[in-house]
Amino acid sequence: MTTSRTTVECSHCDALKAELAALRADVDRLTNELAKARKNSATSSKRPSSDIVKPPRDTDKAGKKKNRKRGGQPGHQRHQRPPFDASQISVVENYSLSDCPHCGGTVELTREPPRVVQQVEIQDTPIVITEHRGQAYWCPNCKKMHYAPIPESVKNEGLFGPRLHTLVAYLKGVCHCSYSTIRKFLRDVVKVKVSRGYLAQVCAEVSDSLLDAYEHLLDLLPKQPVVNVDETGHKDNGNRLWTWCFRAPLFTLFKVSPSRGSDVLIEVLGKEFDGLLGCDYFSAYRKYMADFGVLVQFCLAHLIRDIKFLTTHPDARNQSYGNRVLDAVRAMFALIHRRDRMSAERFALDMEDAGNELCGAARWRVPNTREAQNLANRFEKHGDSYIRFITTPGIEPTNNLAEQAIRFVVIDRHITQGTRSETGQRWSERIWTVIATCTQQSRSVFSFLFETIVAHFQGETPPELLPNTS
Repeated sequence: MTTSRTTVECSHCDALKAELAALRADVDRLTNELAKARKNSATSSKRPSSDIVKPPRDTDKAGKKKNRKRGGQPGHQRHQRPPFDASQISVVENYSLSDCPHCGGTVELTREPPRVVQQVEIQDTPIVITEHRGQAYWCPNCKKMHYAPIPESVKNEGLFGPRLHTLVAYLKGVCHCSYSTIRKFLRDVVKVKVSRGYLAQVCAEVSDSLLDAYEHLLDLLPKQPVVNVDETGHKDNGNRLWTWCFRAPLFTLFKVSPSRGSDVLIEVLGKEFDGLLGCDYFSAYRKYMADFGVLVQFCLAHLIRDIKFLTTHPDARNQSYGNRVLDAVRAMFALIHRRDRMSAERFALDMEDAGNELCGAARWRVPNTREAQNLANRFEKHGDSYIRFITTPGIEPTNNLAEQAIRFVVIDRHITQGTRSETGQRWSERIWTVIATCTQQSRSVFSFLFETIVAHFQGETPPELLPNTS
C-alpha cells in the first residue's frame, strides 16, 4: 500500500515538474515576445515613423512643455539671400517723383542710391523653339537635289534640347516626380505637350549619358581606403530587390541588385579589397569579412540600440547586464566629448582603455539568457571591430554616413513605388549616384547633368563625377 502511494506521489511530482517546466517555457516565450513588441527606434533598427507612441520632444528635464517660439531662435545667425549683381539683371524699372508727396513742393534728384526691390519672374512661355532647316539645293550637273546637313547633335537631341532633357531628368530623379506629374508641368508651365512614353525615352537617354561616369566610380570603389555600406529594399514591378549604398570619402555609389548577400560585396568591392568597411552587424558583412579578411568597423549606433533593448527587457538579469554595458559605452563617448581638452597622446591612451573596458564589461558576468549571451558572443568574436576607430585615424565609429546617403532612396521608394524594368533600375542607380555624389561635393546636380547630356549628344568625353585632385 505504501509503495503504491509512493509511486502515485512520484508520478504526481513528475507531472507537476513537467507542468512547471512548460509554464516556465511559456513565460520565457511570452517575455521575449513582449520585449520584441516593445522595440522602437531607440532600441532597434526600426525607423522612427514605426513608433506607435512617441515621447513628447518639446519638454525640459522636469517634463514641462517648452514655450519656444517658431522661427529663428535667439542667438542664431541670420541668413539672408545676397542680391543679384548688375550682370544678372535683365530689366531695370526707374520710378521718379514730379513733386513732393508730403507737401506738393518741387523736389530735386540727389546722388543718394535708390531704394531697390529685386523681383524674379518666369516668362509666360519660358521656352525657345528652334526650327533647324537644311536648305534644298539643285545640282544641274548631276541632276540631283541636295540638302544642307543638319548637325548630328541636333538630330541626336530630338524634340527636346539638352537643357530640357536635364530639366526632365532633374524632376524625375531629384524631385521624385512621376511621368504624369512631369507631363502636366510641361503642359501647364512650359507650354509644351508630350507623352509619358517620350519622357521615359528622355530619362533613358540621360541614363545612357551617365554610364561612363558611373562605371568610372565603380572601378575606383575597390581602391578606396574607407567605404561605408548600407542596403535597403527596392520595389521593381512587384519583385523585391535591394538597393546597396557605397559611400567613399569623395563619392557615393548605388547599386540595385536582386541579392542581399555577400556576393554583392564581392561583385562591387572584389575579393582583394584592402580598405576598411564601415557597416552594421548584418550577416552579409560578417561573411565578407570572414571570407576575405576585410577590416571592419561595426556601427556603434546600432550596438547602442541593441544594448538599450536589453535595458528595457522584462528580465531583470538582462536589464542589469545591459545597464552595465551601456555605462561603459557612455564613458567612452564622454571621453570623446572631452577630446578638445586633452593632448593627442593622452586621448589615445584613454580611448584605448575605454575600448578595453567596454569589451570587458560585455564579456564579464554574462547572465544565462539568450539575449545577453548573443551580445557577449558578438564581442567575443568581433569586439575589435567595434573599437577599431580608436586605433585607426579618420574612421567614424558609426555608419551614419551611409545611412544618411541612403535616406534619399527610401524617400524615393515611398513616393514613386519603385521601378518597373531593368532600364528603370539602371536609371535609378545612376541618377542616385549623381545626386548623392554632387551633394557630397557641394556641386550642382543640374549643372552636372546638363554638361553630361551636352557631351553625350555632341559625341565628346563626358565630365567625371570624381573631381580632379591632381
